[in-house]
Amino acid sequence: MHQPIPRKSGPEIRAARLSLGVAVILLCVKMAAWWLTGSAAIMSDALESIINVVAAAFAVVSVSVAATPPDEGHPYGHGNIEYYAAWLEGMLILLASVGIFYESWDKIFHPAPVPHLGGGIALLAGAGAVNLWLGLMLLREGRRAGSLTLAADGKHVLTDVYTSVGVLVGLGLVWATGWLWLDGAVACLVGANIAWAGVDLVRRSVSGFMIESDPVLLEGICTLLRENRHPAWIDIHRLRAIKTGRRVHVDMHLILPREMPLYEAHIQVDAMEALLHSYLGPDADIMIHADPCSDDRCPVCDAKPCDLRSAPASATPIWTPQTTGAPGVKGR
Repeated sequence: MHQPIPRKSGPEIRAARLSLGVAVILLCVKMAAWWLTGSAAIMSDALESIINVVAAAFAVVSVSVAATPPDEGHPYGHGNIEYYAAWLEGMLILLASVGIFYESWDKIFHPAPVPHLGGGIALLAGAGAVNLWLGLMLLREGRRAGSLTLAADGKHVLTDVYTSVGVLVGLGLVWATGWLWLDGAVACLVGANIAWAGVDLVRRSVSGFMIESDPVLLEGICTLLRENRHPAWIDIHRLRAIKTGRRVHVDMHLILPREMPLYEAHIQVDAMEALLHSYLGPDADIMIHADPCSDDRCPVCDAKPCDLRSAPASATPIWTPQTTGAPGVKGR
């Protein structure tokens, strides 16, 4: 059974605000650990947390703006702001990775003592546990609300968790072995890890700018229509579906019997729109163009009775992104 694509709701904004508040608190904790130890590895983790605060602030703004209904100046809604927010967050992550490399590379070759290491490790472990809870919560809320911004923020927070784990392992080795150069080496590894996360986030945001085809969305629509096909729905083609932020836009051509009266054709179009709204949510923009059938459609038409049939029905069309002629999808 298909689950409707969730739409904007109050908990989404509350989750973004909670993320911002927690990010500020954890930044203070990590800065305290850095001040206590002077560790390059903890510095790299604290620097990433600065980006977390900035990203969380962008998330609060973007999810609020994206929730604004379409207006005269923005007839397709305001959802694309989430792609801008995700792009900016990715660029900030890349900038943070450069700063980490700059500050840490020299400490590999000229290591310095790390005082109060036990206290720093304890503070960092506590911050990591809170971040794990926050990241999982943001991912869950992002999936529920279909929000790229919250999902990106959640993944960034979880990246921070992985960073903290790596830093804790590295500092544990420094504590156990006395190899001070590991402090700078761990910091550089942290920089490489978050740089990769930044590149991935920028790539996905650019895909949103370019309105990249969404195979999962198209397949979900085709499966829904296949499983709920009305006998009068002879075939569909020129199916297109895009997401701008969380708002979904769908248009297609629906082939109906050519002798069907206009008011009945309108009823069928309304029925298909209602079906799609039940899956995509009431805020989805759906445009269905009704086409009259032609003789070449008779083999895939089981509409009865039909006085215009030129050939018996021999097959049922299998609607997929490939067979419905979705632009950019190979196979038709």
